[in-house]
Amino acid sequence: MGESHRCSVHLALGGGAVADVLLWKNWFGSAALLIGSTALWLLFERAGYNLLSFISNVLLLLVVILFFWAKSALLLNRPLPPVPNLDISEESVVKGADEMRVYVNRALSIVHDIAIGGNLGLFVQVFLGLWVISYIGSFFNFLTLAYTGVLLSLSLPVLYAKYQKQIDEKLIIAHKIIQTQYRKIDEQILRKIPMPSKNDKKTQ
Repeated sequence: MGESHRCSVHLALGGGAVADVLLWKNWFGSAALLIGSTALWLLFERAGYNLLSFISNVLLLLVVILFFWAKSALLLNRPLPPVPNLDISEESVVKGADEMRVYVNRALSIVHDIAIGGNLGLFVQVFLGLWVISYIGSFFNFLTLAYTGVLLSLSLPVLYAKYQKQIDEKLIIAHKIIQTQYRKIDEQILRKIPMPSKNDKKTQ
């Protein structure tokens, strides 16, 4: 039973390399992500290192190493540095643009429903979601928030896969409570707010 839970969570996360990392099935990738993100957070947040300076110094060191490696290889008849062909294929760009287009169209659809359709329920949901994000963001800077997101992404899926049945039961109860409260707010407040009809919008 536990194994079927793990498989369902793995499939829900995409069933690929990313899911393996998030569920710690690829220990090397998960540990590398955790150690790397922790090192970057300590470097920028605690040591006070500047991001732009760090990137510039890393690129500078890389360029110097490759330059002298290539020069010494020519003089000593050694193989040149194994630099891959740095070229982005048109297929990769088109695939990335198609995936981005889906999210952009979804966001524009939400904006259209709020601004033109007058969807008050959707407006309240978006308003509360953005307010919660803004409130949480006021306690952390972007780097700490991103690092916290990495830690949560490496811990929550594993915990959910292990205790899926118990968590699902609690989530169902919480979802019912939220739905009940939202219906009360919708009936007592939202439906009483006058909204312009479609005929009024057309005449305008």
